[in-house]
Amino acid sequence: MEAPETINISRFPVLSTTREWLARHLLGVIARGEKTALFFANTNFIVKNRFVLEADPARRYLIVNDGVGMDIAARLMRGRRFAANLNGTDFTPYLFAQSAQPLRVFMLGAQPDILAKAVTHVRTVLGQDVVGSCDGHAGIGSAPDLVQQINATRAQVVLVAMGNPIQERWILAHQDALDANVLVGVGALFDFWSGGKRRAPAFVQRIHMEWFYRLLQEPRRLLRRYTWDILVFLRECVRYR
Repeated sequence: MEAPETINISRFPVLSTTREWLARHLLGVIARGEKTALFFANTNFIVKNRFVLEADPARRYLIVNDGVGMDIAARLMRGRRFAANLNGTDFTPYLFAQSAQPLRVFMLGAQPDILAKAVTHVRTVLGQDVVGSCDGHAGIGSAPDLVQQINATRAQVVLVAMGNPIQERWILAHQDALDANVLVGVGALFDFWSGGKRRAPAFVQRIHMEWFYRLLQEPRRLLRRYTWDILVFLRECVRYR
């Protein structure tokens, strides 16, 4: 399976690929007993992780593009656009659906009530084998042997929902000790699966304005992300052009 093109955004090598290639690649990683991590990069990811991922020169991860900001940067800085828009909210269920049999999934992060509802969604709606879970608050704080607990479940996929850059730091810090094949930073995905947050209507997603829909829902939390952090993102893109 031929590797896709890479487009450098800031200092990050971002794959320009389709969900079909990415799903086949990750399922191949699982089938071969290999290991990797998957990160979905939007403008916030670039800003928050600019001092995190450079500490991992071996690049034990894949980065794919998420959102219109990345596409605009690719066109302005590199003269081409990404093959597709990939985000964890849409891709993760697609990955599950492409597997011939249910995957063994461990879910880490979010508040306990949100996590419980998200686990139910993955089991009943997405048809996967959730072999364990741990919330990102009291649960993870009281589980010093969390890596051993995850390994005991024989999880193939670990979904980490802690937000940028905490989830990326956690994944890189524990990747070698974990037996799981694929570690995925999924941000607010558990909130969507639990019903705690709503996706934008389909037509808003099609015109790449879901970010604005989310800003209207959570202005206090997201205002900085879509104002000052955008300026930092642009600076980083120009700096490493």
